[in-house]
Amino acid sequence: MSKRPERDRRASGATPSASASGGRLHALGAALRTGLFRTLAEDDHRAAYWVRHVRIGVLVTEISALAVACYVLLTDEVKARDPLLLVIAVLVMAVTPAILLLPLRAIMYDWRGPALFYAWSIVTAAVIIAVTHLDGGSRSPMDALLFLTLAFTAVAYSPQGVVAMGSVMTVMYLVFLELPGLDATGGFFLTVMGVFTLICAMASANSWAAYDQQVLLIRTQKLLASTDPLTGIPNRRLFLDRVAGAVDASAWGHRSVVLLVDLDGFKAVNDAEGHAAGDALLIAVGAALGGAVRETDTVARLGGDEFGILADVTSGTSAALLAERLREAVAATGARQRVTASVGLAEIHPGDDVEDLMHRADVAMYRAKSSGGDRAQSLDA
Repeated sequence: MSKRPERDRRASGATPSASASGGRLHALGAALRTGLFRTLAEDDHRAAYWVRHVRIGVLVTEISALAVACYVLLTDEVKARDPLLLVIAVLVMAVTPAILLLPLRAIMYDWRGPALFYAWSIVTAAVIIAVTHLDGGSRSPMDALLFLTLAFTAVAYSPQGVVAMGSVMTVMYLVFLELPGLDATGGFFLTVMGVFTLICAMASANSWAAYDQQVLLIRTQKLLASTDPLTGIPNRRLFLDRVAGAVDASAWGHRSVVLLVDLDGFKAVNDAEGHAAGDALLIAVGAALGGAVRETDTVARLGGDEFGILADVTSGTSAALLAERLREAVAATGARQRVTASVGLAEIHPGDDVEDLMHRADVAMYRAKSSGGDRAQSLDA
């Protein structure tokens, strides 16, 4: 056995354990980035939720700044530094509403949403640390505003983001207010901040888990509502929605066609072999029709043994050729049971009514069936 790979690995200085450690660190870093910059919104409803959240945050910040101003004006404990504290409070009240001028709805769809909240929290924490320092350090009641900021993170950030922001605030408090003379009171405060950060992270995790579960349930319901339970392909409801979209697209020159496929001789299969055999044939036909069209086209079961196909028409593929390909696919699939297909097609024109369009395809299909079946028919000249 050649030992060249081992020599190469030794020459490069790499070891299996180092490589595995590097892979774990890379995976950990990727997971951390994903958690910190998780997309906040995937639809308009969720984006509107976060915009409301920003507005609430602005309101909370304004009230907090007003409370600081009132504290400065009403307390007797603040001496020479009260003018600067008052200036900071007024600046916060004046500047914070500028956040509402940002394109909030748009930035909630990408990394800018989490970045906005992180930047906001860091600046807020820095201001709180500054006013606490000006008001006498750890003896000031201003540091309680850090807990208010942490509570806001619990309902806005991912769990990773909550831990990150809580850690940043704790370190800032330790460095700028406690060191180098950390005492028991400071240690107690830092411990409480750490525990409160964990509680906020747990609340965030529960909130996001509930949201993810809700999204999963909604998507599952939508999927079940638009999918045929037997064949697993789209049902009539979804098919008609896509046909309506194709009618709208035809106004811009997009050509497409609706084809209705009705099985010939299917009842005999149920009568002779049972409904289980009929169901198996329907599943096979659905798969065969799907294999005869492109991935961008739609194959749906409209009910019973009738299928619908919505397909694009290009210069290389005419509607008639597509109908013939579908007919051949069904004939090959149902050859053993002597099941074929009658295909009716109707090209989509701008301004078509969906119901009238489906009726044209249906009439064409019945003409094909009345002519003996196993053929395609179109009403379009």
